[in-house]
Order: sequence, then C-alpha cells, then structure tokens
Amino acid sequence: MRGAHRRLLLLMCIPLSLSGAQTQKTGGCPRWPCPKNSVCVDKRSCQCKEGFTSSGTNSHGLITRLIETCEDVNECLQPGMSTICGSFATCKNSEGSYYCTCNLGYKLRSGKTSFANKSENTCEDVNECTSGQNRCHPSTHCINKLGNYSCNCRHGWKPVLGSPNGPINTVCEDIDECSTGQHQCHNSTTCDNTQGSYKCRCRPGWKLISRLPSDPKSTKCQEPFPAWTLLPTAQSRSLSRFSVEVQNLLRDFDPAIASYTIQKLIEAMDKLLEAPTDIDTLNATDRHLVATQLLKYMEQSLRMLAQFLPKGPFTYTSPSNTELSLMIKEQDNKDVTTVYHSQAWMKLDWALTAGAESSENGYSLAGILSSPNVQKLLANASMDLSPSRDLLEELYESPVLSVSLTLLSNVSSIFLTNTDTGKLTSNVTFKFSYSPVESKRPREQLICAFWDTGDDGSGRWATDGCSMNDTGFCQCNHLSSFAILMAQYHVQDPRLELITKVGLSLSLVCLLLCILTFLLVKPIQSSRTMVHLHLCICLFLGSLIFLVGVENEGGEVSPRCRLVAMLLHYLFLAAFCWMALEGVELYFLVVRVFQGQGLSIQWRCLIGYGVPLLIVAISAAAKLDGYGQQTYCWLNYKDGFLWSFVGPLAFIIFCNSAIFLITVWKLTAKFSEINPNMKKLRKARVLTITAIAQLIVLGSTWVFGLFLFDPHSRWLSYIFTLLNCLQGLFLFLMLCLLNKKVREEYRKWACLLAGNKYSEFSSSTAGTGTSQSQTRSLRASESGM
Repeated sequence: MRGAHRRLLLLMCIPLSLSGAQTQKTGGCPRWPCPKNSVCVDKRSCQCKEGFTSSGTNSHGLITRLIETCEDVNECLQPGMSTICGSFATCKNSEGSYYCTCNLGYKLRSGKTSFANKSENTCEDVNECTSGQNRCHPSTHCINKLGNYSCNCRHGWKPVLGSPNGPINTVCEDIDECSTGQHQCHNSTTCDNTQGSYKCRCRPGWKLISRLPSDPKSTKCQEPFPAWTLLPTAQSRSLSRFSVEVQNLLRDFDPAIASYTIQKLIEAMDKLLEAPTDIDTLNATDRHLVATQLLKYMEQSLRMLAQFLPKGPFTYTSPSNTELSLMIKEQDNKDVTTVYHSQAWMKLDWALTAGAESSENGYSLAGILSSPNVQKLLANASMDLSPSRDLLEELYESPVLSVSLTLLSNVSSIFLTNTDTGKLTSNVTFKFSYSPVESKRPREQLICAFWDTGDDGSGRWATDGCSMNDTGFCQCNHLSSFAILMAQYHVQDPRLELITKVGLSLSLVCLLLCILTFLLVKPIQSSRTMVHLHLCICLFLGSLIFLVGVENEGGEVSPRCRLVAMLLHYLFLAAFCWMALEGVELYFLVVRVFQGQGLSIQWRCLIGYGVPLLIVAISAAAKLDGYGQQTYCWLNYKDGFLWSFVGPLAFIIFCNSAIFLITVWKLTAKFSEINPNMKKLRKARVLTITAIAQLIVLGSTWVFGLFLFDPHSRWLSYIFTLLNCLQGLFLFLMLCLLNKKVREEYRKWACLLAGNKYSEFSSSTAGTGTSQSQTRSLRASESGM
C-alpha cells in the first residue's frame, strides 16, 4: 500500500518539472547575473526593484550592462515629499523606501517611533520640564517650549558671572534684595534675605497688623509708639516742640535703656505742662482735646516701653512730683496684686492684665501714672450727668440742672497690657490721695470720676461704672484716667430764681396794698371784702415765708425746715379755704338770696383757719417726715404725702366750680323772669364774674403746676413761676383797681397828699350833694366790690 502512494506522487511531480523547464527556456535572462535589488526582465536587461534606480543612464531603472547596479532612491529629497510627513515630523530615507519620525522634542501619541505618512501623524510636544528629561541646573527653572525647553534663573536669582541665562548650561546665584534695595517690604518692617527670596519682619517691639499667607511681603506692622501729634489744628509752638522732642526720643529706641527712655518721656511731659506756654491761651475744648491725646499717648508709650523692663516692680518720681508705678509679672499669674505709689493705690486680679491675647514675652503689666500738672488742662471740664441724673434727682428731690466740679486729687492714668478695658470681668479697687474737705455745702458730694474721651475726643468727666464708699475707696468695672472730684449739684436755674424773687416781691407789695385797701376803704367793706381780706393775708404771709425760708440751705431736713413747710402748707390751704368761702357767699347771694345773709364771721373764721389747721395737724401726726426736702422746705413727694395738699385743693376747686355753674344757671333764670330785680342781679353778676376770674387766677395756676408741670421742661417752669409769683398783682388788679369806689378813694388819698385840691372840688359841687350822698349811701350798702 505504501509503495502505491510513492508511485502516484512521482507521477504528479514529473509533469510539473517539465512545465518549469519549458518556461525558463522561453523568457531567458542575460548571461550575466542581475545585480542586487533587481529582477530579470529579458536576455539583455534587469529591472531595479521599486525604491531603487539604475546607476546607468536609463531612466526607467533598467540594468543593461554588467557594471551597472541598482542604487537606493532617497524619496525624502524628491519634489513634493517635504510635507509628506506633516507638522513636527521629518522624513527619513531607508533602503528601498522611507519612513517619518517626530522631530526632536516631539513624540507620537501612540508611543511608536515612526509612521508612514501625514495621515498617521500624531506628533505632540514632549514637556521635558515635567517629564524630567531636562538637564537644567538646580539654580534654574525649566521652561518648556514647543519641541524644546530653556533653563532660566529662578525669581530672586541671577546668572553667575559669565553664564548666559536660558541655555541648558545656565548656572545662577542668589540675589540679595535687601542689600541691593530690590525688596518691597513696607517701611514698618525690616528685610531679611533668604535663598532666592527675602522676608519682611516687624521691627523689634513693633506689632504685626496684617500679612497675607500667600504673600509674606505684604507684612505691615504698627509702630509701638504713637505719632505724638497733639492737636494739629491748634497753632501751638510748645506742642510742636514737645512732639518733635518725644519723636526724636522714641525714633531710635534701644531696649537696653528702656528705663532711661521712660524717665525722659515723663520729664518732657512735665516740662510741657509746668512752664507758662501758649497752651494756656487755647480754648477749653482744645485744652481738653490736648489732655485726652496726651494721656492716651503716654499710656501707649509706657505700655510699650515696659515690655523691655525686667520682671518685678518699677517706680519713678520726677522732679515735678509726677509718679509712675509699674508691676510686671508672668501673664498666667492668678494672684490679687497691689500697685501703688504715694498718690494712688490699686488692687486687682492679675488675670485682668493680660486679657484675651497673649503677650509676646509672656509677661503682663499694670501701671499707674499720676501727674499734678494735668489739672490745668482739665480746668472747667464738664461732667456727663445722664447715667446718674435719676438717682441724683431722687436724692435731692428736685431736677438737677448742672454741676460745678473741683479737682481734689492728681489725675491718675491706670493702664494694663490688656487694652480692652471698657468692661472688666471683675472690679478694680482704687484709693487716691486728695485734699481734705473741711465742710461740705448743700448738694456737695465727693465722687470718683474718670475722664471719658467721648465720640468727639474732647473728653469730659463721667461716673458710670464707678462708685465711691464713705472710706474713700473707689471701685470701677473699667479703666481710664481717674481723679477725686467735689461735685456741687445745682438744682436752681439762676434766671428762674431771679424771676421768683422779683415776682414775689412785686406780689407782696400788691397784696399789702389789697390788705390796706380792704381795711381803710370804708365804702367797700362788706362780708365779701372780709373774705378777700383774709384771702390776701394768707397769700401775703405764705409768699413772704416762701421768699425768705423755702430754700433748705443745710441740705438736711432740720426742725426749722419742717416748720416752714408746715406753715406754707397751712397758709396756702387757708387761702384756698377762704376762696371756698367766697363761693359759699356767692351761693347764698344768688341761689338763696331770700333765705338769709350767709355764714357769720365766727363760722367763716372757723372754716377758713380751722379746717387747714386740722388738715396740717393730721398730716403732721401721720407722717412728720413728709414735711421738708433736701432742697426745699416743702412737702415731700414720697409715699403720696403731697396729696395732703393736692386733695383739699382739688376738692375746693371742684366745689367752687360747681357753685359757679349753679350761679350762672340761676342768674340766667333770674334774668329771664318777667319782673327781675335788676339791681341785685347786676350786683350778683359782677360778683360772679369776679369770683370766677379769681378762681381761674388762683386755682388754674396750682392745677397747672401740680398736674401739667414737667420739672425738666424749662418753658413750663417759667410759665408756672410767672403765674404763681404774680397772683398778688392779679388780685390787686381785679379786687382794687377795677373797683370804681376804690379808684375814687385812691384819687382822694392822692389829692390829700398833694394838697387841698380834692376838698375845693367837693365844695364847688355842693349843689348836687344831697342826691349824690344818697346815691353813695345806696351803693355803699349794696357794694360787693
């Protein structure tokens, strides 16, 4: 079986061999062999393969001679082949062909090293800087470029001498910006050079106020010492010289001589304040502004200078007796500490000295600066009464209009490392040496006051947040500049007091004239004039006692003051009771005109003087302390004691008003009758009008004062005072000058004083004597005026 297969394979191979032999014989090849990279074409030539060309003259690449060869064609140099590879690529020739490669600094996205044509071009830039394929020196900075990179000096560096800036062989060195002046540090800082850069640091003792983390060169610092520009608006040569002197002292401050600088600073302040200078010519506002700035700048400067003092106490007394006492301790100390010198003493919790912020050196400070020379800058300074006005008015039972201040101690500035001392967590206790007070006048008070700079910076004294006990110790919940003052509180308006005295004097004269008129003018004497007489007597005595004794000069309620208050209470109530009796008389005259002549004299006196006496006796028995105030000898407003006067007054005014309404109604009815008694009706009408006017003058004045009077209203005070002081003038006008008979008597008295002209006039008119005398007799009997 295996032999059969061999015979079949042999039979198939024989025809194939015969066929190949026939083809060789038919094409033919040159007798010489074809050169490399060519193929046989016919018996006379060979054809160069694609990508090769004949070295002979045949342009079709045929080899016809034995000496000719097939040479490689450089396709990259042929026309049109410059762009075959595309951008950022180069054509590379190969044997019989070509290929494209990316330029130096570029690579194919696929990572291959070559490609065939433009359509396969994905060449992109190679970032030698990020890939680490650069050879830049560490002092330079690699900058990538398209297909390349450069080595430039870093910011803050420069090429070394002889080295270029940019090539890969660049070598750089650090620039010292501080010594060359190329830094941008703020003038409040100092420049420190670093490798390739610099830093801006605060000067020694200066405080950092701003710095951006991304830009250390933005550092700004605050000068530890103030600018010492005292009142630039004031034209003061002495202030200018002082500012220059202090600035020169602090400009080149050396921490090693901090104590010496402190002494010179205090002596410069004493020199400014002791000698007579043009500061004395400044107005009060400018002087107070200078004092505010001076105290503030001294605190700031001493606070900064004390940072360079050793731990422990420090004291200094200048030749001008300005004293400074400092205590420097660890910031975390929790003890209760005392700081003192001969003029001031202070006790505080040491935790208050540091506050929320930590100090740079770990220490905190408490200090007292007392100067006797600051007083002249604070002369005529005012005080803010707003916080304590209500308490003062409750104490003195009267509106407090103003205060006069006397400085008894040196001005002592209290300062700590903690600058936020507006509201402390615990009180600080002080005691200041001050001039003794021999005797205090009424409404005088020793106060512990502090210098409040206010919004405008001019400053004034204030007491809110501070208290002073009887032993002279002050306690405050804040810190500033303190002093002991004698405050004289004024509760009287000088102009209002003048109006009161002049008005009451005029009223007394008019009331005295009324009393003399009612006693001496016989034609007008009647039951009504008797009521008017006692009314004027009560008002005269009340006004006289009020004028000479109402002010409580001692400040304490003495027996004399209580007696004056009871007399005023009694006399003014008596005046209103007699005014009520006038209403009763009017009631009997008009309403019960045919039923009698009213009350007898005994009953009138009993009511007019007995009822007020009973009211005063009951009031004094119930509450004797209700008579007298610290300011005036009058009824006390506390516990409703004033109603012992207001109650009866309101009752009398109400009753008289009711009587007058009834009287007017009855008069209207009488006038409407068929046969009215016109003579009596006219008399009643005149009396009613007079009584109503009298009620308005006396009653409405007190109603205005008691119910509509605001003690803090200046114009209401003036109106009430004028109305009250001119009551006597109003009564004299209504009861005397408007009465025809009184005017005739006044004319008669004037003529008698001038001579006998009145008697000659009477004798020349004797012809009408009988009828006139009858008429006068009739009018006298009917007179109510």
